[in-house]
Amino acid sequence: MGMQVWPGRPHPLGATWDGTGTNFALFSENATAVELCLFDAGDRETRISLTEVDNYVWHGYLTEVGPGQRYGFRVSGPHNPKAGHRFNPHKLLIDPYARALDGDVQFDPAIFSYDIEATDDLENLDLSFSKVDSSAFMPKAVVVDSNFDWEGDRPLDIPWHRTVIYETHVKGLTQLHPEVPEALRGTYAGLAHEAVINHLTQLGITAVELLPVHHFHAYPGHLANTGLRNYWGYDSLNYFAPYGGYSSTGQAGGQVNEFKQMVKALHREGIEVILDVVYNHTGEGSHLGPTLSLRGIDNAAYYRLVEDAPRYYMDFTGCGNSLNVRHPQVLKLIMDSLRYWVQEMHVDGFRFDLASALARELYEVDSLAAFFDIIHQDPVLSTIKLIAEPWDLGEGGYQVGNFPLLWSEWNGKYRDSMRDFWRDHDCRLGEFAFRITGSSDLYQANGKRPHASINFITCHDGFTLRDLVSYNEKHNLANHENNRDGESYNRSWNCGAEGDTDDPEILALRHRQQRNLLATLFLSQGVPMILGGDEISRTQQGNNNTYCQDSKLSWFDWKLDSAELDQLSFVRQLIQLRQDHPAFARRHWFQGRAIHGSGVHDIGWYNPDGSEIGPDQWHDGSAKAIAVYLNGEELMAVQAAGERLVGDSFLLFFNAQADPQEFQIPTEIEKERWSTVLNTSEPNGFSKDSQTYKPGSAIAVADFSLVVLRSPRAKGIGT
Repeated sequence: MGMQVWPGRPHPLGATWDGTGTNFALFSENATAVELCLFDAGDRETRISLTEVDNYVWHGYLTEVGPGQRYGFRVSGPHNPKAGHRFNPHKLLIDPYARALDGDVQFDPAIFSYDIEATDDLENLDLSFSKVDSSAFMPKAVVVDSNFDWEGDRPLDIPWHRTVIYETHVKGLTQLHPEVPEALRGTYAGLAHEAVINHLTQLGITAVELLPVHHFHAYPGHLANTGLRNYWGYDSLNYFAPYGGYSSTGQAGGQVNEFKQMVKALHREGIEVILDVVYNHTGEGSHLGPTLSLRGIDNAAYYRLVEDAPRYYMDFTGCGNSLNVRHPQVLKLIMDSLRYWVQEMHVDGFRFDLASALARELYEVDSLAAFFDIIHQDPVLSTIKLIAEPWDLGEGGYQVGNFPLLWSEWNGKYRDSMRDFWRDHDCRLGEFAFRITGSSDLYQANGKRPHASINFITCHDGFTLRDLVSYNEKHNLANHENNRDGESYNRSWNCGAEGDTDDPEILALRHRQQRNLLATLFLSQGVPMILGGDEISRTQQGNNNTYCQDSKLSWFDWKLDSAELDQLSFVRQLIQLRQDHPAFARRHWFQGRAIHGSGVHDIGWYNPDGSEIGPDQWHDGSAKAIAVYLNGEELMAVQAAGERLVGDSFLLFFNAQADPQEFQIPTEIEKERWSTVLNTSEPNGFSKDSQTYKPGSAIAVADFSLVVLRSPRAKGIGT
């Protein structure tokens, strides 16, 4: 092309179009040369040397380059894998700051910096040097125009105690939806379609938590020749670019505005957008993985290498590598990415995959790691929703309850306890009590509120709710790993038969167990998260690890039978019940004792005979029948205008036994009348029973079921 290259600027990193030309900037501490590679419509490549270097940032400005231009980098430097350096200019590299990528990585020997086909010395295979050009098999970065009309869109700032999270997948949610035009299915535009948003708003959720949308490695080597692909997307290749495969535009870079349109449409209907982000590792894998981006740009800077053997990677994730969060440039990359998604893409929060790995400054998880300190003081990131998956696969990585202020956590202990309680397995009564009341044992001493606990029964990783009550064992043969992948201990119960059955009693029990688990979730203190599809009883046929199943096995089936329609109706009413009554979404912890000498408790725990639970009973793991009293007149909160917040009171009768249980309404609770609002033994769960109960009355609760009674607040008290 014969382009003139001006010096340009070292900041911002990436490709920045200013209306006249584009500035390119790339950080590499150990490189000896950097070439900018421009590609025309026919994929013909023009290489331009970037000779300006400031603080290890290689940069240049091209006046002729604008939006739509596709590009990549080639970086030269020492090729010494034993010293941690893996430079190879024959490999086209993805710009870590690219705002869009065109295409997917295609599996081919050329994408490896070593000779993958050499067989004479397998032990030292990665030490060889490949001179085969990889550009034909690599996605190209795209220069984008960042201008977009947000039409006044602003953060929704939905309070944590009002938040209900719906975890879902952009493609899976929409791929089979009959009301979404075929051209939009599986895309950001499909998720923004009126039919999908109507489903979400009618359900009552307040936030969608999207599985990874950062551009990811769709065809990693272990899936080559299997006909499978990386469906979940937990192998990021870029932390700024929305995945192009979810775009309906067919235009390079079009996914950026399409994503923004999706966010704007969801915000318009009162739904926040939370992204599942993977800053702990990348899709380049271990020392035997391909060279796609950071490995070829500056391996020693970007990755955690084994100190006495830097040829290899520290692996706290089980995915082959870990980002070097101790390096200032890696921290900058993560923070720049997070701020970009908030400020430019208007997302409302993040769920951090295997977040413990980000806190490993040395080897142990450190809650005062620089990563958390920087977020805590950041004026943008400290005000959004931050959710940690509080574990990784390294030693000491299980850190539930240990993340610092500002952070909420996926509460794995809640999931495990509630699964155990509703199946034939011991669950200490004290454990059950802590989990249903927000897990104060994990979070209160750290100065947090109940919203620190993100409660869930199921998530993308594991059984769906329907499969949880239909399978004792995983059935993952479709993944071509001989059923070795996925968790083997699921705390599941098939209710008497493995998988599909025509037995009406087993089917009725399974439907009831789903209602029990859903009701427990939405009646618990903390923030409920429902796995998308559980509201329509979605099945994956017992596969508990569908990471590679981009197929009907993972996609939502919108053809609903009567039982699935009943479940949908049940979940809608259940979420509405929670949102209508502050007793289920307290902002403060229970005191569990007489309040201010009044003799009234904010919460009470009772045996079926109406007597209070005794101190010795909290250690009982076999107790499966318990009543919980929630006093809506003692919420310990005021509303924005300073008025005392008061609501209705509730009695929750849990019977996780194989036999019916009669409960007595405790006489010490001074409420004159109680009425049934929920009974999971009924097909749609919400009772039309008009009977009124008084203190001392007996109420029968069927086997494996939950009944909720309501008593209206006293007239003239609160608002």
